[in-house]
Amino acid sequence: MSPLSPDHVYELLNTIDANQCFFDIHVNYDFTKGYLDLVVTYVSLVLLLARTEDRRALVGMYHCAHEMSHGASDPSFARLGQMLLEYEHPLKKLTEEFGPHTKVGRDALLSLHFLFARRNQGAEQWRSDQLLSLLSTAGAMLSPASSDTMACEYLSLEVMERWILMGFLVCPGALGMSPQCLELWRLALQGSLYLTLLRDEVLQVHKRVADLKECKEHAVAQSGPLHRGRRAYLRGAVRELEALLEDQPGLLGPKALFVFMALSFCRDEVSWLVRHAEHVTKTKTPEDFTDSHIAEMLFLMEQLRSLVRRQVGVLQRYHVQYLARFDALVLSEIIQNLSVCPEEESIILSSFVSSLSALSVKGGRDHVPGDTAWGPGDTAWGPGDTAWGPMSSHPAAQQLRGGSGDTGAPGGPTGWVPPPQPRPVPFRAVVAMAGYSQATQEVARPSEVLVGLGAYVTFIQSLAHLVGLDTGRIIRSVLLQQTQPRDAAGEQTLTTIYTNWYLEALLRQASMGAIVLAPALQAFTTVPREGEPSFSAAEFSDVSEMRALAELIGPYGMKFLSDNLMWHVSSQVTELKKLVNENMDTLVQLRSSSCKPEQMAALLPRLTSADNVLKRMTIIGEILSFRAMAQQGLREVFSHHCPFLMGPIECLTDVVTPDTDIQVTLSIFELASAAGIPCEIDPALVNVLAGSKTGYNNNIHCLAKAIIHVSAALFTVHNKNIETHLKEFLLLASVSLLQLGQETDKLRARNRDSVCLLMHLVSSGGSRGGASGGPGGGLRVVSLLCRAPAVPRLLQPPWCSAFAQLCPGPGGRIQL
Repeated sequence: MSPLSPDHVYELLNTIDANQCFFDIHVNYDFTKGYLDLVVTYVSLVLLLARTEDRRALVGMYHCAHEMSHGASDPSFARLGQMLLEYEHPLKKLTEEFGPHTKVGRDALLSLHFLFARRNQGAEQWRSDQLLSLLSTAGAMLSPASSDTMACEYLSLEVMERWILMGFLVCPGALGMSPQCLELWRLALQGSLYLTLLRDEVLQVHKRVADLKECKEHAVAQSGPLHRGRRAYLRGAVRELEALLEDQPGLLGPKALFVFMALSFCRDEVSWLVRHAEHVTKTKTPEDFTDSHIAEMLFLMEQLRSLVRRQVGVLQRYHVQYLARFDALVLSEIIQNLSVCPEEESIILSSFVSSLSALSVKGGRDHVPGDTAWGPGDTAWGPGDTAWGPMSSHPAAQQLRGGSGDTGAPGGPTGWVPPPQPRPVPFRAVVAMAGYSQATQEVARPSEVLVGLGAYVTFIQSLAHLVGLDTGRIIRSVLLQQTQPRDAAGEQTLTTIYTNWYLEALLRQASMGAIVLAPALQAFTTVPREGEPSFSAAEFSDVSEMRALAELIGPYGMKFLSDNLMWHVSSQVTELKKLVNENMDTLVQLRSSSCKPEQMAALLPRLTSADNVLKRMTIIGEILSFRAMAQQGLREVFSHHCPFLMGPIECLTDVVTPDTDIQVTLSIFELASAAGIPCEIDPALVNVLAGSKTGYNNNIHCLAKAIIHVSAALFTVHNKNIETHLKEFLLLASVSLLQLGQETDKLRARNRDSVCLLMHLVSSGGSRGGASGGPGGGLRVVSLLCRAPAVPRLLQPPWCSAFAQLCPGPGGRIQL
């Protein structure tokens, strides 16, 4: 008989009827599911066969090929041909043949009524019930998620729709037997427009019956928004579930049901969308059948699935212990309370209890001695007194406990005292990754340490199931202490190491000319010199390294770095004040003679230590340039981790105006600076200068940043108007520049081009991107300067046009 013959199917269906088999999805899940799958598979096969236009020609060719190969025709060919004739009109024939089996089919389908109605709820009801949320009932987070009909909880909604619609399609008489049947049928019709037969072959469920117009209209209007809302809810719920289980994999044991439900619900929604997006072509709301976020749902499904596969040992151990320590006890109690139980059945049931009680993970592929997976009946962490297990004697386990401050765990032995350790493993390992040598000033790049730290954290998390510790809390504690100058043991941290290295190694060499700032690369670069070991400063100071540094030491560590940088700036400013005091008389006369070129020319040679001033201002510019790069790295990291916090902070900085109270301004700028946002006035520099208040290969291009930031900070400290005094500075500098242009002495005019470049940088804000207050900030001052009525004719438009060539604004013109 041909495999396509319906005889086997109807023989099995008749046997089921004769034995009066009972079908209820809640009572005998596998049996009922097998029966309904049999019906649906057979119906789908017949419908697909009827859609094959060349079926007769194909069967004829098969017959000829069989006869040529074997010398005789296929014995079942006649039955196969008869079947093709009988199923010329498949639905009519199927309805006739399934008629005698209507009662059994109805009972199986009716058992789906409660389950299908509950699973067919909208997103608002899911949200109200906090579906799939572990945090909604935090107190019961360790309690096992259970159900009397476990497999039904993650039964596919699409599968149930196929059972219901195809079942009633071939057993239409069942619809008149019970109002619940009709209600179930209508509910399924309202959820989908198409059912999958095989691959991309679908059945349009509303096409066959003319009086289903109302259900079709409801499905067209409501099913799209319903499923769109479900997908939106599932994205958030599954994202939360995956993040929580990734952080605490031990929850996979008691909450495995949630994982399977989440995967099942997501699969149904993806399948519905794919099925309808391909076949629904005419609709007033096409957005209901497309979803730009479907990739995110697929990604979350894959993340959750891979998490389960990685942590299969947790699931195995938990449920083996569940069977042995909980189910076995419950079954034993039920057997003892049976009023009547034949001896033979009693022996069988007792053997069940014995087998369950003897279950163990020993010998399994994921067995680990001293396993501590959570189990039902445990007080919190592990089964009875074995929560710590033999692994607790391992040195790594003891040192991990030393780092966490734990003195035991609920369910574990009491009175346990950790052995004395100089420093716990996580602290030593994290600091050792930097490989810092104070003698040779060698250190690993921040990006290398960050990669190693990520691998180490993953390893520590994998120990959670071996040593019974809250490794997440240990890791958070260790990493938080690395953002401070000293850890709990008083030892140096990554923050201290990198602060010292960047100050003593990189910036000290920059002050000596061995390292120069390369604005185009946004990094410091090493000046190659013969006979010296190769060292690339760019590998430690480029954008990626600043981001990695901010990731490692966090905002606290970056503030400590900034404070140390500002201390060095303060030291240089203190020395500059001494030089100013030495030349005070000459400087006062120069200021009063700004419009008298002859007097200025006579006074300038009287200034002493000019080279010293330039050197110290250049060092300040180097420090501030490095700090700006570090702040940029902090800003990018902060924006990545806290995008919704960064937005309000940036809005606050936008509302600051020159008329804003200076204390309010400094408070806002201090908040912005902590997030890495550049400010017109550097609050850290203001604080350090207020605290000390008493009354190209040489990095000369760093002078511009030093002039801008130090002057703004000093004018703020002394309650002076920044704009007014910067105008005065530009006026003096411009006059000196013009005098330099008329200088005939080649020795005195040798740096004229460098001074022009420096003026350009000052006018553009100290960098190619503009001043901290925005691009072209310096040009606005120049424009005001050129328009001022008190400015001498020397600085009127002819000079402005010449100056515009040095520092052009947008479009190549000065901003006047």
